[in-house]
Amino acid sequence: MNSVAATRAGLAEVAFLLDTTVLIDALRGRPAAERLRRLRDAGDVPLACAVNVEELWRGLRRDEEAVVRRLVQGLRIIPLRAAEGQRAGSWRREHAARGITLRQADCLIAAAAAAVDATLATGNPSDFPMPELRVEHWPVGE
Repeated sequence: MNSVAATRAGLAEVAFLLDTTVLIDALRGRPAAERLRRLRDAGDVPLACAVNVEELWRGLRRDEEAVVRRLVQGLRIIPLRAAEGQRAGSWRREHAARGITLRQADCLIAAAAAAVDATLATGNPSDFPMPELRVEHWPVGE
């Protein structure tokens, strides 16, 4: 079994890969924090990928390092491989041909979610127009 298949097999009950907007809301103690608690209470481990970790770390406030470390440790980090890079690049190329610019980071996060058949929870659903991706809107600050 390859490692993506093994990752999928280990995620039978886990449904959500969290976009950075959701992670920042949780970090700031907004309602997303309660939604994450409910997921964990239900036995689900929220997912993220290295791109989310980079975005969190890049926007880190001076006094947040320990809190961000704990937040990241509570997530299951989905690996990004060549297949996810190819999928992300294909999405960017296809959308660019239609005049739609997608961010590299968003496409990689979306590819990580698609690789493990997870729903992407985000505060910015318009950033993820990929028809094959399941997206759930978790409004920022709500």
